[in-house]
Amino acid sequence: MSDGTPNAFNFRHDANVIMEANKQHEFWFGLEQEYTLLGPDGWPYGWPKNGFPAPQGPYYCGVGTGKVMRRDIVDAHYKACLYAGIQISGTNAEVMPAQWEFQVGPCLGIALGDQLWMSRFILHRVAEDFGAKVTFAPKPIPGDWNGAGLHTNVSTKEMRAEGGMKYIEAAMEKLAERQVEHMEVYGEDNRLRMTGKHETASYDKFTWGVANRGASVRVNRACAVEGKGYFEDRRPASNADPYQVTGIMVETLYGKVKGADMTRKARLNPLQETDTVVVATKP
Repeated sequence: MSDGTPNAFNFRHDANVIMEANKQHEFWFGLEQEYTLLGPDGWPYGWPKNGFPAPQGPYYCGVGTGKVMRRDIVDAHYKACLYAGIQISGTNAEVMPAQWEFQVGPCLGIALGDQLWMSRFILHRVAEDFGAKVTFAPKPIPGDWNGAGLHTNVSTKEMRAEGGMKYIEAAMEKLAERQVEHMEVYGEDNRLRMTGKHETASYDKFTWGVANRGASVRVNRACAVEGKGYFEDRRPASNADPYQVTGIMVETLYGKVKGADMTRKARLNPLQETDTVVVATKP
């Protein structure tokens, strides 16, 4: 801002304050970014004009013409991220045709937000070269089609050590207590996606379980067997701010830190600067 304080929408600042205060816990994050590729007409690639493709089923992690659309864009984005030093770790076709996912991480602390933010920019830039549009809308097509999320994998030093499951279970209790606060910063229009259907939990109720894609938080089956590891928060929408998502996670697990508040919305409306704003009007 003009007085030298962090910009009203600079959630990275708050997240970094919280993570620095808790760096001894060595937070690892891995985000799964889902998105949909649209043609110049705004309709998903490969979909019939003014119509719909066959029902969901054969598209997830699919291969072959008619099952996946625009893998050339996906591969170009993957390579561009590698050249840029992004810790991109995989891609896959998603449940809805023309919907894809890429994964970034694991990264330590604030680095995950930085890398995901740049990977989104690179995706838009690559799609531009192909004449395609990218949407991070959590429910791009209404009806019986999967939405798009930003599944967030979380692990601390304590969770990765022997007996780490007790720390994961303790985290579930803390997350349940702050369901409302988390949902407020987990992306716009997330209610349209989190209906309890299409591999989502209810927007208003917190649940968790082992290998349960319909829960708010899923614990990997292998982690449950080994008694340590990580958990996957499936609630964030695809358009969520990664700094808010990771920041509030640390805040919930280890408490608030002076000088940071991940539950806030923007401090000011973008036009409510301290400088004078001149609005043009007709004479």
